[in-house]
Amino acid sequence: MSDRTTVGVGMVGYAFMGRVHSQAWRSVGAFFDLPLSPRMAVLGGRSKERTAAAAAQLGWADVETDWRELVARDDVQIVDICTPGDSHAEIAIAALAAGKHVICEKPLANTVEEAVAMVAAARDSSARSMVAFNYRRVPAVALAQRFVAEGRLGEIRHVRAAYLQDWIVDPEFPLVWRLRREKAGAGALGDIGSHIVDAAEFITGQHVVGVSALTETFIKERPLAEESAGLAASGSSAMGTVTVDDAALFIGRMSGGAMASFEATRFATGRKNAMRIEINGSLGSLAFDFESMNELWFSAGGGGFERILVTEPDHPYVGAWWPPGHGLGYEHTFTHEIKDFLEAIATGADPSPSFADGLRVQRVLAAVEQSAADGSRYTIVEDR
Repeated sequence: MSDRTTVGVGMVGYAFMGRVHSQAWRSVGAFFDLPLSPRMAVLGGRSKERTAAAAAQLGWADVETDWRELVARDDVQIVDICTPGDSHAEIAIAALAAGKHVICEKPLANTVEEAVAMVAAARDSSARSMVAFNYRRVPAVALAQRFVAEGRLGEIRHVRAAYLQDWIVDPEFPLVWRLRREKAGAGALGDIGSHIVDAAEFITGQHVVGVSALTETFIKERPLAEESAGLAASGSSAMGTVTVDDAALFIGRMSGGAMASFEATRFATGRKNAMRIEINGSLGSLAFDFESMNELWFSAGGGGFERILVTEPDHPYVGAWWPPGHGLGYEHTFTHEIKDFLEAIATGADPSPSFADGLRVQRVLAAVEQSAADGSRYTIVEDR
């Protein structure tokens, strides 16, 4: 690795997404032959004590409690944004203006207006930028995209996509930031619905151009997160209002003419991370479920579905890892996206998905919310 150019990475945020991104930065150079060698230079967080503890555990060399100081550091060439959506735009725009490459967690922003500003900043900067839709880097999903691009499904006619979880079914689950619009922007729609919109567009090569939608918040109030630990002992009933959707259901039209249906919910009892997609074409179909992430099901010519175990060396990304039959996991998808991002920086290519791709998904989310608010009428997804 000594003959490779070293690039310093500064990451803002160290919770769930920060942990998986840290794993990716630590492991990417050990498995992929990269033109750049990432150095985990600095971790950013609001609490000095907590950030320092996270940095020691996750492998970061230094800490900052002000993201502006992190962006300004000379030893940082890449800024990795793993914060709630309300700060994505401000951090990304400042980093790009400083000439720093940016990888930003999804959804790109909390509003279309913020995403537009981020795209403009990316366009005006010499640095590279990418939105982190990690499910594109599941080998089976990348193989599905390859099958469609090769014409093995023929004309795409119907897309079914769903993302099903159950982690907030309990009405006593506290009002965490993901349930507050000012922090998260949207609920299940933005958090997991954005993933299936991006996956559908990635696999098919088509864009969602119009939607008709329903959204619902099943539990309107929850215990305040910061007080929840003491509720049982104190008998307090301090509650807060849930200001995002619990579930979203919408149908749509793709730019190539295909029909599509999408469902995103965190109220599917028993479903932990069932991100599913099925593509039906004139010559064949394919189906994928993340809870069996190393499998892709493919049907050619109506002959029934064949199970493909996506662990062969010629399958996307797999050759860098284990022998055939030894499956990969959730964390590998982030390693793959970091690998692709570093290669794009090194070659001067535009990373994918770009901030423009993230904006397009943001416009779909906005159209879904508008359609649901208007009584499920068909809403055109803006393209400007």
